[in-house]
Amino acid sequence: MTVLIPAYEPDDRLLSLIANLKATFRSKIVIVDDGSGEAYRPIFDLARQSGCVVLTHAVNLGKGRALKTGFRYLIDIGEREGVICADSDGQHLPADIKRIADALVDYRYEIVLGCRHFTGKVPFRSRFGNDATRWVYSLTTGRRIQDTQTGLRGFPATMLDWLCRIPGERFEYEMNMLLQAQREGYSLYEVPIDTIYLEDNKSSHFRPIADSAKVYAPILKFCSSSVLAALLDFVLVLLLQLLSGSLLLSVVGARACSSLFNYAMNRRFVFGDKQREAVSSSAPKYFALVLLILGFNYGLMFLFHERIGVPLVAAKLLTEGILFAFSYWSQRTFVFRSARPSTGLHPTSKLDRSTRQ
Repeated sequence: MTVLIPAYEPDDRLLSLIANLKATFRSKIVIVDDGSGEAYRPIFDLARQSGCVVLTHAVNLGKGRALKTGFRYLIDIGEREGVICADSDGQHLPADIKRIADALVDYRYEIVLGCRHFTGKVPFRSRFGNDATRWVYSLTTGRRIQDTQTGLRGFPATMLDWLCRIPGERFEYEMNMLLQAQREGYSLYEVPIDTIYLEDNKSSHFRPIADSAKVYAPILKFCSSSVLAALLDFVLVLLLQLLSGSLLLSVVGARACSSLFNYAMNRRFVFGDKQREAVSSSAPKYFALVLLILGFNYGLMFLFHERIGVPLVAAKLLTEGILFAFSYWSQRTFVFRSARPSTGLHPTSKLDRSTRQ
């Protein structure tokens, strides 16, 4: 088992973590110096002297790139057991890191997350940031996670190739990982860990504006296609109703145009399903879903507008609000869910054995 620690401008807490890890359980320790510079060389030299492997970036490239550098190194040396990623700033206790390692032994086909419960004194930006990200992630994917921003994560060795292919160079990489895991069908197993913030988390290199934008960008991309399609459908249904006076023709015509737009956007930009052979799999399921939602759409519009007397605009907004969550969940779960890459995992690994999800 390997502990991988990305480090940028660390202090003596990194050395304390190394010493405590060695006293807690047996593992290899790989540290990635993410362009910390000459001033921090003595710390990394001491880490080498203690038996750690230290990989060095000439300049700062970001946490995502540092993790990928470590993953590629583990692939090269033939890592077979697994890897636990931990932060260098003392927020992850050696005992909690060992708990993740132990969980990897029992849950060999899952991503193991060390999840904080944010009890006690927690900096406002940390609590707010995690609450907001957790809510958006749950709304977007239909999967609930206690701690979406945890840096303590464990992976079986069979996932290393996949981990290197995930986009993102900085803090957004970890969110992309969770989103890609949902798409690929990887299960998540959550292990409770202590919540520790030293000096109100002043040592964190997270940039609130720039890095938050990158973290939320992949989530917003997942929603943007559906929102644009809904706007197109909204405009078309009003236009067709004005021209034809037929609610049925308006709903059917608008839905046909917006669904073609939505399918093309989702296939190319949202879910990354660019392989030609995947069209034969995704297209029939997508347009079957379109027909199902079309029926619901017309039924709800008829109920609200013609039976209850709700104005057309309000009826349309209410209908779309009801159907949005169902449509998105269906596309994520059944239409664009790609087959798991060939990693040697047991077929039953797609089953989510975590009772927290």
